[in-house]
Amino acid sequence: MFTNTRILPFLLFTFFLSTATLHAQTTGKWKELPATPDKRTEVAVTLVDDKIYVVGGFTQKGIADQVAVWDPESDDWSRIIPLPRPLHHTTASAVNGKLYVIGGFTSGMWNPVNTTYQYDPGKHEWIEKSPMPTMRGALAAAVIDDKIYVVGGANRKIFSLVNTPALEVYDPLEDTWEKLAPLPTPRDHLTASSLNGKLYAIGGRIDVDYHNNLSANEVYDPKTNRWTQRAPMPTKRSGITSQVLSERILVFGGESGEGTFTENEAYDPRTDSWETLAPLPEGRHGLGSASYKNAIHLFAGGPNPGGGGSDTHTIFFIEKK
Repeated sequence: MFTNTRILPFLLFTFFLSTATLHAQTTGKWKELPATPDKRTEVAVTLVDDKIYVVGGFTQKGIADQVAVWDPESDDWSRIIPLPRPLHHTTASAVNGKLYVIGGFTSGMWNPVNTTYQYDPGKHEWIEKSPMPTMRGALAAAVIDDKIYVVGGANRKIFSLVNTPALEVYDPLEDTWEKLAPLPTPRDHLTASSLNGKLYAIGGRIDVDYHNNLSANEVYDPKTNRWTQRAPMPTKRSGITSQVLSERILVFGGESGEGTFTENEAYDPRTDSWETLAPLPEGRHGLGSASYKNAIHLFAGGPNPGGGGSDTHTIFFIEKK
């Protein structure tokens, strides 16, 4: 039995120091990259064949139909032909080398749409595909097995925007939609990520009101068509974005009535737990993100609640020791 009372405090101190050092090393770092071509917020972002597309949103001139493309190899920005219509609070997904833009709002009246647009980089053209069953904006999307799962959002009820629990999946190969088990906690301005064949719907707000933010974390299993409640996000947030890094889902930014968030919180499905990582350099909402070569790229977003915009392009990464 160990009874040396002099060495025990030293060992405990060494253990806690090592743990603190390891934690400090794994909280991650930020780096600034060349700015986007214009200032925007409420954008949609995705990676298509090693190029990152920044789609739609609000600009200083109004609602954008612009699509900016960043090439990591050349570190240059370019533009493709505009969206078929200006959109904000839409989604962007990539399947088999094509870009899909689904749902969103048009006009300053926030009219929800159910459109599905496909962009073929090889042909440089947009094609309108089968419409989504439910009109909605401020929704979220993620890809599992080459199908696009679109969840939550808000649609219009007379003069108000109200939440929909809709979960619908689009099959680009068949150009068909299917309705699935509804989201247990209807919400908008949420984020969605896929990890190990499951869909995670995190955060958001009630009926487009950022004074009613949520910490909900619900996971959908396509194999069983069922939702499960998981550990809630530590900080109630909406207007957020998320990506997968090192088998965890990292959730960035957001807004509330009090301001914008710098929070960067990581969810680990293996332990059903959250960890706080290095915060954003500045608070932003309505930002978009994409994962590329072990780093997460974040684009645009508003520094103030309810509006604004930025041309920010930052990356988050965790150095391997």
